[in-house]
Amino acid sequence: MEERVALIGIIVENYESVEELNGILHEYRDYIISRMGLPYKRKDINIISIGIDAPADIINALTGKIGRLDGVSSKTLFAKSSTNE
Repeated sequence: MEERVALIGIIVENYESVEELNGILHEYRDYIISRMGLPYKRKDINIISIGIDAPADIINALTGKIGRLDGVSSKTLFAKSSTNE
């Protein structure tokens, strides 16, 4: 199956959703190649960047679950080429 490299940008505005978000990310840990989280205290939000290498349907499933969380926004940017090995 064709794998894709993508960057998922996440903004967490509802701190109560953090535990569930971390649980979702843990489910997909085998595909995640990087994760960076930045607390932005002045705005009381958290900014998270996820690098992922996975089939497109896996990436879409992950972002779909993230998008259903209360107070959590995300956008996905796909690399133009796939990574077949």
